Amino acid sequence: MTRRWTPLLWLIPIGLVVLVAAVLVAQWMRTLPDIQSFIVDYPGETEIPPGTPVGFPWWLQWQHALNAFFLLLIVRTGWQIGSGKRPPSFWTRRNDGVIRTKNPPKRHSIHVWFHLVLDALWVFNGVLYWVLLFVSGQWLRLVPMSWDVVPHALSAFIQYLSLDWPVHNGWIHYNGLQLLMYGFTVFVAAPLALFTGLRLSTIWPRALRWVPEKPTRTLHVWVMLYFIGFTILHVGLIFATGALRNLNHMYGGRDDESWIGLVVFAGSLVVMIVGWVIARPAVLTRLAALSGTIRR
Repeated sequence: MTRRWTPLLWLIPIGLVVLVAAVLVAQWMRTLPDIQSFIVDYPGETEIPPGTPVGFPWWLQWQHALNAFFLLLIVRTGWQIGSGKRPPSFWTRRNDGVIRTKNPPKRHSIHVWFHLVLDALWVFNGVLYWVLLFVSGQWLRLVPMSWDVVPHALSAFIQYLSLDWPVHNGWIHYNGLQLLMYGFTVFVAAPLALFTGLRLSTIWPRALRWVPEKPTRTLHVWVMLYFIGFTILHVGLIFATGALRNLNHMYGGRDDESWIGLVVFAGSLVVMIVGWVIARPAVLTRLAALSGTIRR
């Protein structure tokens, strides 16, 4: 592990200590009459907007799995780029194909090349996801429609943190905290990752070079850490609050406690592991050579 990433690793033990302390504080707060009354008044679920669809369509299930797959490899390549180690090879785009530029193409490490390829696939999938969200009405499940989502989210946060889960049914509607977190991830964090990534790339226009690079790079790293933290928390709560039903919602398209969702989820994990293993320098170099020149 390089020195560049070492300070970030301290976030793991610090986060665990803070989490344990926060759980104890939340459990103490649940004994206070005012907090108990607050939770009764705001149990966590906001009113369901009219026209909100129920359940998870097949395209949402596929896109969820694809996003997880892309995100895993994007974080991996981002970590490799920031490691400071010399990459095994470098790629330079050919300037005689569909994409032609006036200036000669710049050389990139094989890790940067793969990172850019994954980003392009992730963005394409994300744009398609946005379109389908608004066409199908699924966006109503991710966008708060009233300000009472704030106290409901706070109530759900206290309940989660005290390890006494709020009652909810994600098949019909998310609770206030889920609504804010999922909406933030889709409509804020993801576009922010795209914007900061574009600013750090070679395709960023010269006319917009006034956007500072160093703060943008730092923000890009923090967005990556957000996605890692969100994924860990998201997966942890899925298994802690009813794994079979939750996995059936997103991977089986059904609201029951059968094993179908778990089997599909396990299959997606196998695909992710295979993708991780296959993405070796020798394989990536052969693929990159199809669109450019490879140098050691």
